[in-house]
Amino acid sequence: MIAAPVEPAVVEEPPKAPTPPPPAVPTSAPLDVSVDDVNDSSLTIKWRTPETIGDSGLDGYAIEYCKDGTTDWVVANEELTAANRYCIKNLKAGDLLRVRVVAVNPGGRSEPGTVADPVPIREVVDRPKIRLPRALRSRYVKKVGEQINLVIPFLGKPKPAVSWLKDGQPVDTKKVNIRNSDKDSILFIRSAQREDSGVYEMTLKVDSFEDKAAITLQIVERPGPPASIKLVDAWGFNAALEWTPPKDNGNTDITGYTVQKADKKTEEWFTVLEHYHRLSATISDLVMGNSYSFRVFSENQVGMSEKSAVTKEVATIQKTGIVYKPFEYQEHDFNEAPKFTTPLNDRAATVGYTTKLLCSVRGSPKPKIEWLKNQMVIGDDPKYRQISNQGICSLEIRKPCSFDGGVYTCRAKNAQGEATVSCKLEADHCFTE
Repeated sequence: MIAAPVEPAVVEEPPKAPTPPPPAVPTSAPLDVSVDDVNDSSLTIKWRTPETIGDSGLDGYAIEYCKDGTTDWVVANEELTAANRYCIKNLKAGDLLRVRVVAVNPGGRSEPGTVADPVPIREVVDRPKIRLPRALRSRYVKKVGEQINLVIPFLGKPKPAVSWLKDGQPVDTKKVNIRNSDKDSILFIRSAQREDSGVYEMTLKVDSFEDKAAITLQIVERPGPPASIKLVDAWGFNAALEWTPPKDNGNTDITGYTVQKADKKTEEWFTVLEHYHRLSATISDLVMGNSYSFRVFSENQVGMSEKSAVTKEVATIQKTGIVYKPFEYQEHDFNEAPKFTTPLNDRAATVGYTTKLLCSVRGSPKPKIEWLKNQMVIGDDPKYRQISNQGICSLEIRKPCSFDGGVYTCRAKNAQGEATVSCKLEADHCFTE
């Protein structure tokens, strides 16, 4: 009789121990710890929640302080607080305290978040307040060489500490004189130069309280001449000119051009166009048999450029029947697609103050002009006033609000084609009293 085979015994593995949870770790430090209020017996501080809290959560905050120059930290709150603001009471007037906040969780204490400077325990009678004059709330424009004397009144008690920055850096006291009193700060420049342009920021500080105001200073002068000029064509009693804007606009917008002609016989200059906005012109009514040179001056709000751009070639007006041929004149094709000769410039508008966008275009036949805001046609919106005259296109935005900022586009169309120019308009709020 054959015995049945013996099956191997099944060995059961012992259960595995559960994986222990990762150890708890402290949070990161509380953020932006600063003074919210102070008087002669208490100090209120505030802060923001730590950037990293972790899975173990946050039990609360401990507030600690000590006298400046010591390391004897005192815990202000017996129990942890969950709020992001705490008032330390029963303090002694005249003490100079350092204050810190520590976040606590099952992983322990975080790194402390600390008030930047020691805080004097005393009553702040008047918090600092800069009373910026209305004339300085928008761009303040002066000419090169002019004296600048800006008086900025302020409030604050005890006497506030005043500091100035230019474009984020300390003001150069060799160029700019600052004089401070108990009630105002004076910024004085004896003879303003182009490099004095910029954003000047005044900071007023009483203990841990401060107020700031910014002044945009723009120093302007006469522009340079047009960068280039050329005689494009001469026919009949006419001469066509083109030129390019100046490389130096004098730190302000170009407002126009003055065009002059001179007969080579007399070499005396006569003005034929003033305050002209386009970058090309046709000079007519020239005298048969004479030769002419032309020059162009740039203009801005200060005045006309000292030098001019002068044509290298001369325009010779031939006598009838010798060179002038009507058939060639008829073949001259004046039709051209629209071309913007002056672009739109990015602008910053002050809320409540009407502003204007300007550009110039040429083209034949006369182009149809459309204005768009953020790619949407403006149409007959009474908020805007659209004018197109002699190639000068303007869009007046009446008393803009902050919603009127955006990208504005001028589009010109005719049978030969179309062209567009755009600019960005920023609408900034006025400073308030």
